[in-house]
Amino acid sequence: MQKENLQIVGMTCAACANRIEKVVSKLDGVSTASVNFASEKLVTNYDPEKINVLEIKNAIAKAGYEALDIQKKITVDEDKLRKEKEIKSLWTKFIVSAVCCIPLLYLAMGAMIWWLRFPIPDLLKPMQYPLNYAYTQIALLIPILVAGHKFYSVGFKAILSRSPNMDSLIAMGTSAAILYSVYSTYRISIGDFGYMEDLYFETAGVIITLILLGKSLEAVSKGKTSEAIKKLMGLAPKTAIVIQDGKEVIIPIEEVEVNDIILVKPGEKIPVDGIVTQGLTSIDESMLTGESIPIEKKEGDKVFAASLNKNGSIQFKATKVGSDTALAQIIKLVEDAQGTKAPIAQMADVVSGYFVPIVFAIAVIASAAWLISGQTAVFALTIFISVLVIACPCALGLATPTAIMVGTGKGAEYGILIKGGEALEHTHKINTIVFDKTGTITEGKPEITDIITVADISKQRLLQIAASSEKGSEHPLGEAIVRGAEKESLNILELDNFEAIPGYGIQVQVDGLKVLLGNEKLMTDRGISLIKLKEESDQLASAGKTPMYIAIENELSGIIAVADVVKESSSNAIKKLHEMGIEVAMITGDNRRTAETIAKQVGIDRVLAEVLPQDKSNEVKKLQAEGKVVSMVGDGINDAPALAQADIGIAIGSGTDVAMESADIVLMRSDLMDVPTAIQLSKSTIRNIKQNLFWAFGYNVLGIPVAAGLLYAFGGPTLNPILAAAAMSLSSVSVLTNALRLKGFKPYK
Repeated sequence: MQKENLQIVGMTCAACANRIEKVVSKLDGVSTASVNFASEKLVTNYDPEKINVLEIKNAIAKAGYEALDIQKKITVDEDKLRKEKEIKSLWTKFIVSAVCCIPLLYLAMGAMIWWLRFPIPDLLKPMQYPLNYAYTQIALLIPILVAGHKFYSVGFKAILSRSPNMDSLIAMGTSAAILYSVYSTYRISIGDFGYMEDLYFETAGVIITLILLGKSLEAVSKGKTSEAIKKLMGLAPKTAIVIQDGKEVIIPIEEVEVNDIILVKPGEKIPVDGIVTQGLTSIDESMLTGESIPIEKKEGDKVFAASLNKNGSIQFKATKVGSDTALAQIIKLVEDAQGTKAPIAQMADVVSGYFVPIVFAIAVIASAAWLISGQTAVFALTIFISVLVIACPCALGLATPTAIMVGTGKGAEYGILIKGGEALEHTHKINTIVFDKTGTITEGKPEITDIITVADISKQRLLQIAASSEKGSEHPLGEAIVRGAEKESLNILELDNFEAIPGYGIQVQVDGLKVLLGNEKLMTDRGISLIKLKEESDQLASAGKTPMYIAIENELSGIIAVADVVKESSSNAIKKLHEMGIEVAMITGDNRRTAETIAKQVGIDRVLAEVLPQDKSNEVKKLQAEGKVVSMVGDGINDAPALAQADIGIAIGSGTDVAMESADIVLMRSDLMDVPTAIQLSKSTIRNIKQNLFWAFGYNVLGIPVAAGLLYAFGGPTLNPILAAAAMSLSSVSVLTNALRLKGFKPYK
């Protein structure tokens, strides 16, 4: 299966999104299709052997919409121009409509509003010149109909294709008013002046004008929901200075290739990802991590596209360009997240799918019922128009995706990358968090603290053999031993027959000697007695240090103790999680005593110690079997299965690509305070979604019966179609405005 994202142009409400989903889903070879009305994106999975993207686009075009290839419009400038053009067009249409609507409304209603008493020209007075009065209203209505022509072209086309949408409701309601008014004009023209009271041209004109206003405000608000992603897209510089044959050459960013040597001067942005080859500087990486403090960079350090070079000139070798840079990957991740649907949205999707046909039915039944009960045709027509115009599937369609767009965008601003609506929704349900120890709770850069030897071997000789054994190891403890030997300027001995024993240690041949280096389990399995160093080992573990045993030629030769410093943020993060009512556990391959010492330092409730890498996911399963909603937080390759098994996997951004790929949430900083912040953001977003859905459902549940004449049946007023149109326009804007409140979200300090 292949995944494709397409930008959809021409949708006006949630019913349009449902229509496209149904059309694409029915295509042979398409397995799934999901349309996000707020972000105007289609995400589809299809079999390229059965169908291609062009066929999918053609099917969408036949349904009355346009599909654009996102790769062809990825630049922020193009997207911005398209949105600005759309907003400008809507505002122009609204202004034209309003200019004609005001005199139309005045002509039709001015004489009735006694406190205005504005004069009407003699030639237009209804009693003296009734046809002039009617024809002038038609003349003023025509520009309004031209400005709102899309409601009719799209609305009636949707009815003919048996997938009516919001435009269909507007088109049917206003057309009924216009056609009846045209008939009344005909009756006036043949001398039946009693029809003077039955002209509803101003009703249609005001409805279209108000809805154009609502659409204009909606377009502006929808633009604001994706501001975060637009900021990210606009961060990368347009050009780069490349060193070619010793000369500085400025080239477009698109022409930079891997292994190019790039020069960046103070105050300039890094154009692509790379590794520093020359120079020393500090770089502001807040666009990636949310951390405002500049980071020192020297030869060998990584730099990332769009980060800001503060005070020194550097040269670096490009390692990732174009869509492979960290920034491009973040943009893609956030865009994908904004295009997905949360499970909570499914209810709204189901309702909006049946919404328009049900509203049509209610409008017909209500108007027919009033007609049968003895009311006039004009009264029944007013009810029919009011029901069609007040119904608003837009509010339902916008309630969930807009909040998710703002929520995921806000997370990206703070270096919290949430991979989809489902992850965002489930995160607020977490009640147990399992932290990996090394590199997550601790800094992941342990140092040697103690060397204890047995018999005649010296500490330096023991360290030399251990470092030679661990040379090339990627394990943090092994790297610490190698760094310790380098500080002592010890020579690395020749290494033969290296064998890693996952979760235990290593077995090697060094300088002709058979060496075992690892934890207590390794020594016990190989039958090596640890009695000689039992007391020292216990003392080291009690102090939070990790004792690593070394046996040479099957005889215990000593212990090298390594300690990993706890991150400053660990204690605060765990305290905050406890305040939120969340149980915190720690998982590690370390011995229980060391693990419990670390856990005590940071206030962890539950310790899962001496766990082999392949068993981490099983430990997560056990917690889930207890009925807990579990999140796993880790950074290493060996954490990937556990991250995937957890209900919500959270990867530390400084970790491996595999861990980040397996996770639902990626924290670009190594600050554990971002864990409670991610949960806080999820809770705020879900609360916002529920508020939006309550308003959207509540509006329609209350508005439609009132429009159908429920209050009138009990002696109350009827709902004027003009007021119904105003209420409908404001409903979508109110949902969007509420979603935009999330932009004020502040993370935990």
